[in-house]
Amino acid sequence: MADFSLDQLPDLPLDLWVGGEERTASDGGRFDVVDPATEGVLTAVADGTVQDAIAAVDAAHAAAAGWAATAPRERAEVLRRSFELMTARSDQLAHLISLENGKALVDARGEAAYAAEFFRWYAEEAVRASGELMTAPSGANRIMVVRQPVGIAVLVTPWNFPAAMATRKIGPALAAGCTVVLKPASDTPLTALLMARILHDAGVPAGVVNVLPARRSGAVVSAMLHDPRVRKLSFTGSTEVGRILLKEAADQVVNCSMELGGNAPFVVFEDADLEAALDGAMVAKMRNGGEACTAANRFFVHADVAGEFATRLAERMAALRVGPGTDNDTQVGPLVNQDTVAKVDDLVRGAVAAGSRVVTGGARPDGPGYYFEPTVLADVPHGAAILREEIFGPVAPIVAFEDEAEAIRLANDTEFGLVSYVYTRDLARGLRVSEALESGMVGLNRGLVSDPAAPFGGTKQSGLGREGGHEGMLDYLESKYVAVTW
Repeated sequence: MADFSLDQLPDLPLDLWVGGEERTASDGGRFDVVDPATEGVLTAVADGTVQDAIAAVDAAHAAAAGWAATAPRERAEVLRRSFELMTARSDQLAHLISLENGKALVDARGEAAYAAEFFRWYAEEAVRASGELMTAPSGANRIMVVRQPVGIAVLVTPWNFPAAMATRKIGPALAAGCTVVLKPASDTPLTALLMARILHDAGVPAGVVNVLPARRSGAVVSAMLHDPRVRKLSFTGSTEVGRILLKEAADQVVNCSMELGGNAPFVVFEDADLEAALDGAMVAKMRNGGEACTAANRFFVHADVAGEFATRLAERMAALRVGPGTDNDTQVGPLVNQDTVAKVDDLVRGAVAAGSRVVTGGARPDGPGYYFEPTVLADVPHGAAILREEIFGPVAPIVAFEDEAEAIRLANDTEFGLVSYVYTRDLARGLRVSEALESGMVGLNRGLVSDPAAPFGGTKQSGLGREGGHEGMLDYLESKYVAVTW
């Protein structure tokens, strides 16, 4: 599929997906989807309105009772078929992700496989919404706890993983018996719309999954959060937007799961296997070109090995092939849009002005497309903005440290707490530091932590709740306690 185009997806919806069918926006509005590699327009999709948002909630409400009453095994079989269809169409899905998102095909193929796994995992979990039965301590009655679907869920997903962030929410919601309205990022609506088609073909009943592309994200999401039928919000995106949505959700006391920003430290001790640490750094930093909430954002390397680490990391970064994501030989594609590449450029310029040394990269190449060179910065001062903000690009700033206590202090010096990475040959030190790091996840001698079977989420201002694992389905279930005597 070297010459992939949208013409190869004749069943791709380009309108809203509501109640199991395509429909145009209520005001006829559409917006353009842009190719980040060329800055050209790929196509246009329907631009949902507040009226359309309520219509999507109507459809989800109409389907809610029937889906909640559907046998868990039947829901599981639908999810299993969804996994199989996504797997069968994984190459199409990967090319579509690369086309609208810009990520290299190797990353897009990885995302397509990872995204499908959430449907397989929750096909298995759908039959395991177990409750509890115990005798009250007084002996007067039994305590029975049952799990029931929380209700209609609004799912708001980002552009950086347009397939995986959707399936990570849709999978557990459907397994739990909830119906959903998915609001995908306006930079990448096509992937979500193709998945709507796949889910439909897999047998998901009309109205159980609705997809609402829209440029006016704030207005349409707010309208849904203020509809009393909506009982769940699951959001993946920036902490800034997450704070706004939490305030909006408070008006109706909507149950919230929030996967927010990150500022992941990557800590390399003097006894680390440097080759393994470099391998891990390339995964943790360069997966999806650095556009990941789990991306290593700050590299803290012991002073004894900081120079060697910087040199060897720069050699690897400089050797990466930059180009359009849809080219098979590309290793680093463009960033998603103009605002993102401008932010990365500003952060690098600011770091250099503050005294950082460019080891490789450091600039935007000429020509069309939202590209930025893979970059390594050494001697980054502690006060540099690049250590405070989520970079979301192919830039690795390196700071030297002297001892374990300083490494922990520097790593925890952030409002975020999503994921941390630690490299050391000393297992006791690795586990001790892992416990001390203020983050919801730790990669110990690993540059990749994401797994559908594991609880994904952060602490501090990186979020609330967990996605993935058994906990991910529990986030879509309410516990009901029944006091009973027999």
